[in-house]
Amino acid sequence: MSTVTKWVLDPMHSEVQFKVKHLVISTVTGSFKSFEGSFEANEEDFSDAQIEFSLDVDSIDTNQEQRDGHLKAGDFFDVENHPKITFKSTSFTKTGDDEYKLAGDLTIKGVTKPVNLNVEHGGIATDFYGNTKAGFEVTGKINRKDFGLTWDGITEAGSIVLGDEIKLIINTQFAKEA
Repeated sequence: MSTVTKWVLDPMHSEVQFKVKHLVISTVTGSFKSFEGSFEANEEDFSDAQIEFSLDVDSIDTNQEQRDGHLKAGDFFDVENHPKITFKSTSFTKTGDDEYKLAGDLTIKGVTKPVNLNVEHGGIATDFYGNTKAGFEVTGKINRKDFGLTWDGITEAGSIVLGDEIKLIINTQFAKEA
C-alpha cells in the first residue's frame, strides 16, 4: 500500500501571472505576489493528486499603481469583500510523459466555476538543503465575465478597453514534506 505524500508550494520559487488584451492591440501582464498551495498524492506520477491553491487578491501587481487600485475595487475583484481567489482540483489526469489535464473549481469574487488547465511537469530535483522539489507549469484560459468581472470600458473611438479572455501562466515549485 502506498502512502500519501504531501507537497507544499514554495512561494520563493513560484509565480502566478495573467495576461489580458488591452484595447485589443496589446497585452498587459500582471501577477499576484502572495499565494499558497499544496497537494497530496499516493501515486509517484502524481496522477491522483488532490490540489488546493489560493491567492491574495490584494497582492495584484500590473506595474501600474492606479490600475492595481481599480482592479482591487468593486468594479473588478472587490478585494474588501472577496480577498482570496481559490482553486480546488476535481481531477488530475496524466495525458503524456510530463503532461496532465487539471480540472477543478475556481472561485473568483464569490463565483465558483469549473475550469480545465494544462500542466507540464518539469521534473523532480533535490535542492542545496536536501529538500525534494517538484516543478510544474500550469497554463490555461478563463473568461473573466464568467466570474462576475464584467466591467467594460469603451474609448471615445469605440474601442473595447479590456478583453474578456484571461490567460493564466503559473510556474510552481513544491517541496515534499518529510
